[in-house]
Amino acid sequence: MSRRGWVLFTLMSVIWGIPYLLIKIAVEGASPPLVVFARTAVGGAILLPLALRGGGLRTLRGHWRWLLLFALLELMIPWVLLNDAERHLSSSLAGLLVAAVPIIAVIAGKIAGDREPLGARRWLGLLVGFGGVALLAGPHLQAGGVLPIVEMLFVALGYAIAPLIAARKLADVPSLPMTAACMSVTALVYTPAAILTWPEEPPATRVLVALGALGVICTALAFVLFFELIREVGPARTTVITYVNPAVAVAAGVVFLGEPLTWSIVVAFALILGGSFLATARSRPADGSATATAAGDGGTAKDGAVPPARPADA
Repeated sequence: MSRRGWVLFTLMSVIWGIPYLLIKIAVEGASPPLVVFARTAVGGAILLPLALRGGGLRTLRGHWRWLLLFALLELMIPWVLLNDAERHLSSSLAGLLVAAVPIIAVIAGKIAGDREPLGARRWLGLLVGFGGVALLAGPHLQAGGVLPIVEMLFVALGYAIAPLIAARKLADVPSLPMTAACMSVTALVYTPAAILTWPEEPPATRVLVALGALGVICTALAFVLFFELIREVGPARTTVITYVNPAVAVAAGVVFLGEPLTWSIVVAFALILGGSFLATARSRPADGSATATAAGDGGTAKDGAVPPARPADA
């Protein structure tokens, strides 16, 4: 990759690795719906003017039904569940559970009609990856913390299904207008809940800083850089951040919040990422050329649209 590509890749690996830390801080003084509202309202306010330039929102005509479904599965449901789960789980554990998204995406793709056969290597990847998830979730299930784990599994499910919708129904829609519209709609949906759960006392400064960073850095700036990274290095290389984000999430939780780094976490991390790598590997045709390597890696983008790639964002 070019030097610019490496810089963008490094920034995205960090920016989409720290939301779990910031969410853990934000939910100390703000309700899960309020965190979703703050993040999407700030992100939408920054991205919407950029999308409006040149009439970008006109490209969304005729796609609103699928856009709303995409926003529901990518933002509205997962983000509030993730926020609620992090009131009971460590940020590093949440980040590692979300790392199972590529594994779930393989199964979702098969259910949705993916004709590529699951060979022995991909089946092994699925088993290894789910073994890592079980290693992480098991102690919490035994201790009675079932609900946060179930919430995280639904988060991962939404993150796995939403890119399938984007790839199959929204592939010709430019990503910036699509993202700005989804952010804005989500903020509107969560406005009543944010008002009803508004804290009686002003949140602590660290909570306000976390909310602002989530909206400005981890949402608005992150998506702008993400689009630039895809254009610079292509969607296939961009998806590699999926394997880096969890490491950043764990490191941030350990360094800044004093969360424990146990051997079970290290082993589960290796199992989930190794399983994801094996499960999402694509077969090679006889001539040795690789087939499409990631969902949405389908060649040149049309009319400025960016092929969807599932980052392990929060």
